[in-house]
Amino acid sequence: MKEKIYIGVAWPYANGSLHLGHIAGCYLPADIFARFQRLQKNDVLMVSGSDEHGTPVTITADKENISPQDVVDRYNMEQTKNMKDFGISFDLFTRTTTKNHTRVVQDIFSRLYEKNHIYEKEVDSFYCEHCNRFLPDRYIEGTCPHCSFEQARGDQCDECGQLLDPVDLVDVRCKLCGKTPELKTTNHLFFALSHFEEYLIEWMDKNHQWKASVYKFTQNWLKNGLHDRAITRDMIWGIPVPLDGFEEKRIYVWFDAVIGYLAASKEWAQKKGMPDKWKEWWENDDAKHYYFLAKDNIPFHSIIWPSILMGYDNHLQLPYDIPANEYLRIGGEQFSKSKGTGVWVPEIVKEFDVDAKRYYLSMNMPENKDSNWDWKDFVIKNNDELVGTYGNFIHRVISFTQKN
Repeated sequence: MKEKIYIGVAWPYANGSLHLGHIAGCYLPADIFARFQRLQKNDVLMVSGSDEHGTPVTITADKENISPQDVVDRYNMEQTKNMKDFGISFDLFTRTTTKNHTRVVQDIFSRLYEKNHIYEKEVDSFYCEHCNRFLPDRYIEGTCPHCSFEQARGDQCDECGQLLDPVDLVDVRCKLCGKTPELKTTNHLFFALSHFEEYLIEWMDKNHQWKASVYKFTQNWLKNGLHDRAITRDMIWGIPVPLDGFEEKRIYVWFDAVIGYLAASKEWAQKKGMPDKWKEWWENDDAKHYYFLAKDNIPFHSIIWPSILMGYDNHLQLPYDIPANEYLRIGGEQFSKSKGTGVWVPEIVKEFDVDAKRYYLSMNMPENKDSNWDWKDFVIKNNDELVGTYGNFIHRVISFTQKN
């Protein structure tokens, strides 16, 4: 009997080129899994797209003195091409600046607000007098209170993976000018994650098929207690808040991006000319939902996205599995554009056959621990294994069958 298999793949920020860490972390494993499921004659829907509303986009726009729209248009086009070049077989690769996405996000936001899962609260936010602006998440840098990493962002530490509130940081500085910002009082809307803690604990008890690392990470979050999260920010780039009195604020990207999984499914169905077909995966108790991502994205998919779904409509399918990968490194270091370390997808797609790259990344995938990209090993595995062993075997089999 055919199974309905939904595959959601993490949405890359549209503020720069993809590197091989992105491919190995989620896109290639998702594609391998999707191809396997299709071979099993299952009904597969695999979607993703460019995440275009984050502060990384506006920071890039500020640096280049262009509009955020110019930035996302450039990188959505590049990312779409890169996915095709790498043979990633999406049913739809879209973007979060579509009218469809905005409509779905605002609908979910409004429903959660009506059900009292979103509420208003007065908070202290960092304000830079020099730049004359409030500083949302990535416009703030400082020292992580958990691991002492000195370049932690206002929303998350890249070193230890902890999600952060800007006021948690030590030695805070403005990303734009480097000066120390001050705290000012402002009103924001918050998503009541705490409302879903007991439901998540009960749901987690049924998900022992998850990777041990994902299960443990999520358990630790729940053990520490869930804290409500700000769902709005002081910016003009992003999805407008559908409430009177919040015209100058935008919906926070952590909320906006994960809703893309549902919005993209609806967009795919509309483009197929069957606008209700998405329901076969989302309103079907027998459908299985898999989410492919890197380890820094685990809480957004194991805590936040299930909470949004529970609060919005308890008839929608929750994640069945979240096979998050570790990191692909180079020379033992994280891929970093600023440090010049990494292998960038737009460059490597021009240099080598796609099968050589897919094979090496598949054999060197960071499934349970960080792995390393090594150029010498790439050549050896391609020549000795892919060509010398598998290629030779296939050649001999074909030659034998032709002769006999």
